[in-house]
Amino acid sequence: MAMSRLKRVLLLALPVLAGLGVGVWLDRAMGPTGDATAEASIGGDFTLQSADGPVSLHDFRGKVVLVYFGYTSCPDICPTSLTMMASALKLLSPEELAQVRGIFISVDPERDAPQGMKAYAAYFHPNFIGVVGTPAQTAEVAAKYGAYYRKAPYEGSAMGYGVDHSSTVYVVGRDGRVVDQIRHGASPETIAAAIRKALAR
Repeated sequence: MAMSRLKRVLLLALPVLAGLGVGVWLDRAMGPTGDATAEASIGGDFTLQSADGPVSLHDFRGKVVLVYFGYTSCPDICPTSLTMMASALKLLSPEELAQVRGIFISVDPERDAPQGMKAYAAYFHPNFIGVVGTPAQTAEVAAKYGAYYRKAPYEGSAMGYGVDHSSTVYVVGRDGRVVDQIRHGASPETIAAAIRKALAR
């Protein structure tokens, strides 16, 4: 009887635990910020669409790029992460800031359009660029970075669905390679330190 009760509790709790954990599923427990050197194959170039035309990662060679996967209808994880990233950029000197860009990649290409992505990303910081691809392109880029996302139906909601997704900031060095992965919930100071480390490479 006790075992049956435990099973029922676990079955009821699993969806809640999954919802809480999905945002940080890909943090991978590799070190204080992530230490991408443990996974040399992660990352790579991509070309996606912005409101101002195609954007490729290789356009930013010589700069440090923060890559983040999310979507404009995200109720909490994306705004929190982008706010922390923007706050980190405010800690940089003007000289450092000029060498840093952020690329916000939509994991909801069915609803996110380039113009909306531009406005959303720029709301957090003018150095942030919003880009979107086809569903196939999105899946390909996410796979390169090990980013997780999936549709989550919202029963009884006008939105119809949300998107569960991982919440990792990928720090791309001047040479286009991922040099660090920053976990969800990291402070602006931690993010700024990772940026400065990448700039100094």
